[in-house]
Amino acid sequence: MSHEAISVFDMFKIGVGPSSSHTLGPWRAAQRFTNSLQQQNLLLNVISIEVLLYGSLAKTGVGHGTDVAVQLGLSGDDPVTFDVNNITAKIDDIRNMNKLLLGGKHEIDFSPAEDIEFLFTESLPYHPNALTFLVKLHNGNTIAETYYSVGGGFVVKEGELTNANDAVTLAFPVNTSDELLHWCMKTGLNISDIVLENELSWRSEIETKEGILNIWRVMKECIYRGCHAAGILPGGLNVKRRGADLNKKLMNERSYSDYDGWLATIRQGGNSFKYTLDWVSCFALAVNEENASFGRVVTAPTNGAAGVIPAVLQYYVAFCDGNSHEKITQFLLTASEVGSIFKKGATISAAMGGCQAEIGVSSAMAAAALTECLGGTQRQTLMAAEIAMEHHLGLTCDPIGGLVQIPCIERNTMGAIKAITASQLALQSTPDFAKVSLDSVIKTMWDTAVDMSSKYKETADGGLAINVPISLSEC
Repeated sequence: MSHEAISVFDMFKIGVGPSSSHTLGPWRAAQRFTNSLQQQNLLLNVISIEVLLYGSLAKTGVGHGTDVAVQLGLSGDDPVTFDVNNITAKIDDIRNMNKLLLGGKHEIDFSPAEDIEFLFTESLPYHPNALTFLVKLHNGNTIAETYYSVGGGFVVKEGELTNANDAVTLAFPVNTSDELLHWCMKTGLNISDIVLENELSWRSEIETKEGILNIWRVMKECIYRGCHAAGILPGGLNVKRRGADLNKKLMNERSYSDYDGWLATIRQGGNSFKYTLDWVSCFALAVNEENASFGRVVTAPTNGAAGVIPAVLQYYVAFCDGNSHEKITQFLLTASEVGSIFKKGATISAAMGGCQAEIGVSSAMAAAALTECLGGTQRQTLMAAEIAMEHHLGLTCDPIGGLVQIPCIERNTMGAIKAITASQLALQSTPDFAKVSLDSVIKTMWDTAVDMSSKYKETADGGLAINVPISLSEC
């Protein structure tokens, strides 16, 4: 059986909100298409580009900023480095001038209203998140390429048989949790150690650890920003940000000037259940309010679920013994491996599997990571992931107005709390007596995804999206 190689930096990607599959994926697809034109020496011969958005990308594309992401990708901007404060101005310039600087080099006529088409009633068979780029060249020839945004910022080009990771040989190849446990038992290594050994297939151990700490830097900066940013979220629902208000209330007028001072101040408040619970919710709210505001976030493993893992890791740092580079690295390595197993055995795309594929997977990842870091065995670690997902099975994706706001932001708080609960249950349990394995719950999740109606898969065609009366002033 072939083994898919997925790196920790495939599972955790730095990008821009509000959606990994509807924003980051299309952005990357547009970049790839533009780079393809350049590699073929065709970029300067382009007269026009038309973008077709299919299925879920069409139905919730505006609310998720798919049209914005495509324009930025075609312009040659990168989601890791582009200044998020300049997004509105750049998109306004393209719309007002009806011009786009393709790849940052070649100006073409481009009207977003006419050249980005939302095909609400059409869907391609491979995946609901599909987009096609149609190009006309000076010599009269045309080019058409189709890409699929398959969740978590992963992108697949139609007709592509391989990807760059297919040629990678891992020391410990893993597709399932049983295979992962086999390597752990054979070597005596923790899950994080297995992952670190596998990462050597891509880069040195030092580079991996530095990259992971950079991921945490972006996460904690996102938490801190979100805990100090008030106002109304964009998109027309007029949802009030709550992270800053909750942070202010919990701080109780205690002062600080930066992240480290803020962390020290949080610790001064003690560790009562209510206090800790409020802070975990605050951390998760903060991240996903930043995500909903086109802020810089880390897909973990998606943008819609970007608050769960940072919130649980911040909990570990603030209230447990987790404030060290070694512990943070261990946490994120373990989380990434569990996420990769879900991706291989099921999906991390809400358009394919509903919200169980996003909040559910992120909760399982966080639960496993926390369990290993708190001293759990390999079996307890996998048991925690199973418990977390078992109690997210069937969770629908029904965003009101097609925005990653209601119920998405609050669901991140629920996923974080469930992860901590699952970890505690696993740490107090004997896995030998468990009736459900992680592989069984992953298969069940996929079976549920297949059976789930499409109206509950990020289309805004069912659930809260149609049962809550709203008035979108901007959408």
